[in-house]
Amino acid sequence: MVEHDWLSERFAEHQDRLRALAYRMLRSPSDAEDAVQEAWLRVSRADTDQVENPGGWLTTVVARVCLNMLEARQTRREEPAGALPPEPAAPHPSTHPASPVDPEDDALLADSVGVALMVVLDTLNPAERLAFVLHDIFAVSFGEIGAIIDRSPAAARQLASRARRRVQGAADASDAARSRKREVVAAFLAASRNGDFAALLSLLDANAVLVADPAAVRMGATAEARGADAVAAVFAGRAEAARLALVNGVPAAVWAHRGQPQVVFGFTITDEKITGIDLQADPDQLRDLDIVYLGTSDKEPS
Repeated sequence: MVEHDWLSERFAEHQDRLRALAYRMLRSPSDAEDAVQEAWLRVSRADTDQVENPGGWLTTVVARVCLNMLEARQTRREEPAGALPPEPAAPHPSTHPASPVDPEDDALLADSVGVALMVVLDTLNPAERLAFVLHDIFAVSFGEIGAIIDRSPAAARQLASRARRRVQGAADASDAARSRKREVVAAFLAASRNGDFAALLSLLDANAVLVADPAAVRMGATAEARGADAVAAVFAGRAEAARLALVNGVPAAVWAHRGQPQVVFGFTITDEKITGIDLQADPDQLRDLDIVYLGTSDKEPS
């Protein structure tokens, strides 16, 4: 009974970390929860007398469960469907013993890549995915990773390195696309403020569409406009108070009043032309958005 209580306490202590690990491995909240529960069933039946590092041991068990689930998923050729929910927070690497980090093995943290990382992870085979997630995100040593996947530490290092190159390539491509989109949105806001109709037209696709949600319409926004001329006419000389921002990591514009976002301008851009603008003002929707203001200061305006 005492041993079971000790194990329950250790499991509860590390549960957030274990769930975050499972989510990054499986990309599905329900699968991650199933993996953690399966891990608990396994450890609750195990002999813990020789366990010196509970955190590392529990990480290993969850990693093995996730590896089995990924291999089964690959066999069935199934992937989780739907939009990605917010990720559980990744723990600081210091929560798990790690091997010394040299330049070749410098960690590429998942949160710096966001959704692009998750998409690329789906293209990795289970062993590559596990090696990258465990080492680069959770700072597990290659020796421990090798034991989990029944490979040598050198082989585990190679798997993580190969996965890292693919992830870094996706991150670079995502950053480049995001940077160019930011330039287009910034140019559109400048043209709007200056009433530069010609500049607006140059940025808009001929078939551009503006759509505003009911909350934005109640605030005086145009419900819908179709065609570059009509959309440009709506914005010419307007958007003076709109700020360039990242909304859920994507370049956009936000009008805020007394520090509170009132309207979010979402842009759809194809071949460097704006094809769609969505105005969103529903307070319940805005509350769930991650907004970072850009420009002279990345902080929210007062």
